[in-house]
Amino acid sequence: MSVSRDKEHKRRATGGKRKQYRKKRKFLLGRPAAMTKLGGKSVHLVRTRGGNTKFRALKLETGNFAWGSENATRKTRIMSVVYNSSNNEFVRTNTLVKNSIIQVDAAPFLKFYEQHYGVSLVKKKKKEGETAEEAKKQSRHVLNTLKHRREENKLDPHLEEQFKAGRLYASISSRPGQTGRADGYILEGKELEFYLKKLQKKKEGKGKSQ
Repeated sequence: MSVSRDKEHKRRATGGKRKQYRKKRKFLLGRPAAMTKLGGKSVHLVRTRGGNTKFRALKLETGNFAWGSENATRKTRIMSVVYNSSNNEFVRTNTLVKNSIIQVDAAPFLKFYEQHYGVSLVKKKKKEGETAEEAKKQSRHVLNTLKHRREENKLDPHLEEQFKAGRLYASISSRPGQTGRADGYILEGKELEFYLKKLQKKKEGKGKSQ
């Protein structure tokens, strides 16, 4: 059965049937949902009305994510889907849609933070025979700049915990089935707190059901 976006086959608000006055038209067609999955990149091109093109992502594993408060965007790996307000099946099957809450690899943002502020959020093992002076050789001007940045910066405790775990919560703001991309932003502040509560509630519900 084809997907149709017309209203002619629907009943009226009163419940009465509409009379059919024409056949289906090409401009009323719809297409099946892309249901983009997590995996090696696979994007199909779809020719649309007016000779335009849509990029139907069937599988994606990376995306560009913005860290709003730090004004930084990095390409990073998508790890898993953790929450979707419209359908729990999207979480189970790792389906990427707009506004899905996902976990992304924290490494690119961790590297940016260390370079920008000169502070390591995760303890690193030193190589044999390497001293602190050999590991970091920076001019006085650079050290003063980093010091000034650190004075003005305050990292969210929730984000700090996520950095230590190596995964950050993010939201997809692009439409993978239309643009062929899974781009978004890192969750912070009130929005992050909101979704952390939702995830905690979900975890507690699972515990009770078992």
